[in-house]
Amino acid sequence: HSQVAEQSSMHRGALWLGRRCGRAAQGSSLSLRRVASGRWSHSLAPEDEGGVEWSKTDLMNPTDEHLQLRDMVRSFAEEKVLPQALEYNRAEKFNYGLFKECGDLGLLGITVDPEYGGSGMDATAAVIVHEELAAADPAFTLSYLAHSMLFTNNLMQNGNHDQRLRFLPAACSGEAICGMGMSEPGAGTDVMGMRTAATLSADGSHYTLSGSKMWITNGTIDGVSTGDAFLVYARTGEGRNDVSMFLVEKGMEGFSLGQKIEDKCGMRASMTAELVFDGVKVPATNLVGQEHGAALCMMRNLEIERITLAAMSLGIARRSIEVMNNYSQERQAFGKSLNNYGQIQRHIADSYAEFMAGRSYVYNVARQLELSSYGNGLDADGVKLFCGVMGKNVADRAIQVLGGYGFVGEYQVEQLWRDSKLLEIGGGTNEAHHKNMVRDLKKFHQTLK
Repeated sequence: HSQVAEQSSMHRGALWLGRRCGRAAQGSSLSLRRVASGRWSHSLAPEDEGGVEWSKTDLMNPTDEHLQLRDMVRSFAEEKVLPQALEYNRAEKFNYGLFKECGDLGLLGITVDPEYGGSGMDATAAVIVHEELAAADPAFTLSYLAHSMLFTNNLMQNGNHDQRLRFLPAACSGEAICGMGMSEPGAGTDVMGMRTAATLSADGSHYTLSGSKMWITNGTIDGVSTGDAFLVYARTGEGRNDVSMFLVEKGMEGFSLGQKIEDKCGMRASMTAELVFDGVKVPATNLVGQEHGAALCMMRNLEIERITLAAMSLGIARRSIEVMNNYSQERQAFGKSLNNYGQIQRHIADSYAEFMAGRSYVYNVARQLELSSYGNGLDADGVKLFCGVMGKNVADRAIQVLGGYGFVGEYQVEQLWRDSKLLEIGGGTNEAHHKNMVRDLKKFHQTLK
């Protein structure tokens, strides 16, 4: 019964998304005629004017609604996201206009219930969006992830009705740009070692929040002021796990931008900042969940965060494979195309096999993920660990296949390579994933069911 209800809810959300996309596309260059005609094309598949029938669903596209979503996002990514990627990465600027278009398409609240302005879809839908956007511009996708997963999905799953009504409509439309504050200057992987603290007032009306958060995606958009709203984790008791989560809004007295983090190795079109909380008075109504109960919120949201970060690695790998595959067919050396040589063949074939293995792993885990609960930590760590390394290695091979052309920005692979490195650090380092996975595996004498 619960599965039927979930599928029905997802179907309603997908239909709502389709209607919203149709309205948003009017007057723009984005064409949804392929969606309406019931056809879907895959850029890694052989060229076929007929495309792939929607009825041919698979692990990566389990329903017609998922196929429709992928087709729409891929069109948007190729027509709108990819053309701007190089310019905004070089300028280290965030493309707010493009972000707002994601809101018009219903993507910013992909997992949020329609009553709060979202599209009401599932974890697989979130993975599809992240894979498709990251194949065009990983940096833009990182900002999208921080907003749509770390804020909107987080609040959808852990907030109450009033909080959702107050914050989610603006977040889903793109009117507000949001994020999450967890890491600190002295607490990254050891997140429960955070020092930012919140103290409840004597009359119970508000908390006083003091401390700072570091490496915050969407922490600033213009380099001068903060983003619009953040879910901030803070210590509220003496115990190591006595952590609570608060909604902190732009303009609250004492809440300010510490610094914009510049000159990053990669993800340059995604704004990163330090946020400072100097005695910020946060209304008690902005406490999300139970006091001291944010560890549960954190665990629940970390799973979808890591799975969508893994999906970003899939997008990076896919674009890298497409570039080196096409280049190796066109480039001649010693009278033959590059793809006639064994060294090049190994780079391309290994990359494709690893990409497809990672893709199957990610979508299988996403299929099992319940957004409202947790329990997939082992494989959420696993997919991010495997795909993070895989994506970087594939981008590295693409540079090698292109030689000097891969070392400059024109073919994008050097940007993909730089961007991919963050996915071995952010959202959990490779070393943290190793630790977590071995800890979880100790609980099982038999790992395969």
